Amino acid sequence: MTMADGPETQVAPDVVDALRFQRYVLAAAGGAPASYDRRLIYLGSAPDCDLVVDDPTVSRTHARLEFDGVGYLLRDLASKNGTWVDNVRVREAYLPQAARIRLGHAEVAFSVAGEQVEVQLARGDRLGRLIGQSAQMREIMALIPRVAKSDVSVLIEGESGTGKELVAEAVQQHSRRADKPLVIFDCSAVAPELIESELFGHVKGAFTGAVGNREGVFAAAHGGTLFLDEIGELPLELQPKLLRVLERKEVKRLGSTKLLEIDVRVVAATHRDLPQMVKDGKFREDLYYRLAEVVVELPPLRDRLADVPVIAARILAEFASDGPVPELSDDAIDTLSRRPWSGNVRELRNVLKRAVVLASGPLLTSRDLALDAGSPLRDAGVAARPAALPGAPMEIGEDLPIKEARDRWVAPMEREYLVRIIKGCGADLDKAAEEAGIHRKSLERLLRQHGLKAADFR
Repeated sequence: MTMADGPETQVAPDVVDALRFQRYVLAAAGGAPASYDRRLIYLGSAPDCDLVVDDPTVSRTHARLEFDGVGYLLRDLASKNGTWVDNVRVREAYLPQAARIRLGHAEVAFSVAGEQVEVQLARGDRLGRLIGQSAQMREIMALIPRVAKSDVSVLIEGESGTGKELVAEAVQQHSRRADKPLVIFDCSAVAPELIESELFGHVKGAFTGAVGNREGVFAAAHGGTLFLDEIGELPLELQPKLLRVLERKEVKRLGSTKLLEIDVRVVAATHRDLPQMVKDGKFREDLYYRLAEVVVELPPLRDRLADVPVIAARILAEFASDGPVPELSDDAIDTLSRRPWSGNVRELRNVLKRAVVLASGPLLTSRDLALDAGSPLRDAGVAARPAALPGAPMEIGEDLPIKEARDRWVAPMEREYLVRIIKGCGADLDKAAEEAGIHRKSLERLLRQHGLKAADFR
């Protein structure tokens, strides 16, 4: 459990622009036409795509279609079998008023309808610690202050490293609870057997090791906001208990019979596909709808590369507390803006941190970035593949069971990562855990699994 820092300078929430575009229609071969009024949609075979195309030659998330203020931009998302517009293969292309799209071998008809749609965009490029000049982020930054005015539950969806915690902070900062605590609880960083106690608290003697009374995160957040990060990791058996607390607005500590009233606004986040988990019986449907009264979809950095320069500038400013702020040369900005960023903003931060250390002066060039040659840039047209760490096997026999194959791939990489991060942090486990984005206890468990001791790196 952590308490968030206070609010930073914020863009005025009521300063917005309007982005106007026409509703559009897509129709897969043999399917009924579907009309869309969303600025950004995804096309593919996965059930969570906006347009689901059931064809074996279509990748799960094959392409995306976005109105970017200029026109309707179709972008191939490193699909296996390619994307065509009017029989021309494209990586990205603006669509005419009517076009025939081909995803793999599947035909999709596109046309622009007459009805106009208006989307609000924030005029500034930051909201609290949330930064972005792309239309995607400005749309989110315009939405947050409107959502924050009520106590509606918010679910933030996005990949690891995209800044979900920053969205939660912005929601809290623009709410009536701005001067109250923001308590952060990571469901993935606590051992499953301890989560219930961490959430709801316990009294002395409730279980072995409970030597005193302890309040849970709900009580700690009373009057304020509770951010439940990685809610998809919450054990299934605890989900009805969480739902009961949210519905009744009261909590009972482990080992106690007394109910405590709570006044808490809940914001949750996940990198998982919760609707699919609901279908698979791994997440309760009633809890999902209780948490997802408003859903904020935070796009990965590779889908908003226009944000890279402003995010990089902010990160570099943070590194320059005792000296001049490092700047990026034009070639460095170009290099960063074409990288796929599988690790999102967290990866960008690590690259810049290393560059500042290695650079000979305040102007960082592409040479200072020291990016792995094995990590393709955006215009390579293929999916990013992790570069090998020393000792990590890149080829594994297909005759192995999947668990053994996975372990053979992951274990050497994981061990090398641990060695590097412990060395880099001078064997300071608290700092290393923060750098790795995990709880210290989780880091200690990983070290034991790999036979490593922090003392060996001092």
